[in-house]
Amino acid sequence: MVKTPHIVKLDRSSGQYEVIANHWLRVAEGCDDAIPAHTLLPLKEWLERRDELLDRADVGIWFAPDDEPEALGADAARLSMIAVDFPAFTDGRGFSIGRLLRERYGFEGELRAVGDVFKDTMYYLKRCGFDAFEVRADKDVHEAAKGLNDFSDAYQGAVDQPLPLFRRRSA
Repeated sequence: MVKTPHIVKLDRSSGQYEVIANHWLRVAEGCDDAIPAHTLLPLKEWLERRDELLDRADVGIWFAPDDEPEALGADAARLSMIAVDFPAFTDGRGFSIGRLLRERYGFEGELRAVGDVFKDTMYYLKRCGFDAFEVRADKDVHEAAKGLNDFSDAYQGAVDQPLPLFRRRSA
């Protein structure tokens, strides 16, 4: 079980962030019968118990780097919380998972980055649609949050700004 005391929560509409208490518990393996509120289950476990869990807003899922968003499909739009694990700085598969969940599968709930998350990755995670961040335990969560504003603008289109800069300038 993994639970960090605080997370950085981003308001996607205003771009403002705050450091708040983390109320979610991420379990590495499945729970027995009863699943407590504010639990993040592995994708495989959630899929096995889909019918009983689909309508529970207090239960979310987390993706491992080798999980495929296609396995969740349209159910993504019905969930309130999805976390994506970044086991190492060099593993970028989670960026693609986040972007697919937002753009292809219509996920509008909280998309949380967990694992090897720190200041240098925050801005890029935001661009891919992440709006909550469990910062590594050895890093200062307040200092890491400043990474969300490392750059004032971006050339490419992404989840947070679909139009590339040249289109915005010509408009």
